[in-house]
Amino acid sequence: MAISKVTTSSLGTGSDTDAINLPSGTTAQRPTSPSNGMIRYNTTTNALESYIDNAWAVVKDTSYAIEYLIIAGGGGGGRGGYGGNGGGGAGGYRSSVVGQSSGGGGGAEVNLVVITTSSYGVSVGAGGAGSTVSSVRGTSGSNSVFGSITSIGGGGGGSASAASGLSGGSGGGGGGNAAGGSGTSLQGYAGGTGIYTSPNYPGGGGGGAGAVGVSPASSSANGGNGGAGVSSSITGTAVTRGGGGGGGSETTSAGTGGAGGGGNAGGGLSGSGSNGTVNTGGGGGAGYAGVGAGGSGIVIIRYVGPQRGTGGTVTSAGGYTIHTFTSSGTYTA
Repeated sequence: MAISKVTTSSLGTGSDTDAINLPSGTTAQRPTSPSNGMIRYNTTTNALESYIDNAWAVVKDTSYAIEYLIIAGGGGGGRGGYGGNGGGGAGGYRSSVVGQSSGGGGGAEVNLVVITTSSYGVSVGAGGAGSTVSSVRGTSGSNSVFGSITSIGGGGGGSASAASGLSGGSGGGGGGNAAGGSGTSLQGYAGGTGIYTSPNYPGGGGGGAGAVGVSPASSSANGGNGGAGVSSSITGTAVTRGGGGGGGSETTSAGTGGAGGGGNAGGGLSGSGSNGTVNTGGGGGAGYAGVGAGGSGIVIIRYVGPQRGTGGTVTSAGGYTIHTFTSSGTYTA
């Protein structure tokens, strides 16, 4: 039944924060002689509807909030010649999932509000290449982007001649006697420091999203382990991503990759580092004979309720619709 007269009392109790009580009823209970501009709540469709251009139409939301996990590509490991070599840093790690962490010790960020029918560009960062030339740093990973939000690529690992690790989302481990690269605030941690002294000449581990890369305790220690990543259950299952790559050494005492896709270092003059795991942003492991590349990044978004947007691989879990991008594309809200 339509409201025949609106009075001041029908708008609430006098406070600006009150809500108006609209008529509600089933589809069969719609007014028999509606007029344009009428509005009501339909209990059959559980939707607000309005009579516009002589027809009933659902009043749709024009915006909604999404949670996101955006991880950049990890950095490649450094390659030794004489002296230690550092592991690649993990890609920057940014999350707005309530109750979960971002990288670098940060908490959940503010959710992003998207506008219905609008399109948002998605870039999934590639992992940085491991060095193919003796005593040259690894290459930093590429950024990952969703709309206005950017995660920074992980820093490449250092080597004996180009010693310091590169800064990035998480920093690459240092080679020689140099420090690791720094991480980006609220995205990742710094890489470890190398030691350019016999017998092992151990390099620093690459920084991870959840912990700093390990600095070897002495010249006879292993290459530094990569920093650990961070766990997220945005897809409905807990997965750790963003581990740093392990630092190498001139002996067999190589560092291991951090939990979350970090590549292991190769030990000795014939050892090769392993790649960071794809779509985790893990850093590549350092090596002498060969070097690991960083793992590619990933972009995951989710929102409450049934599917509203398009783009990526669409799944559902726990009352959320989830869009996963393992390569660059577009999300249309």
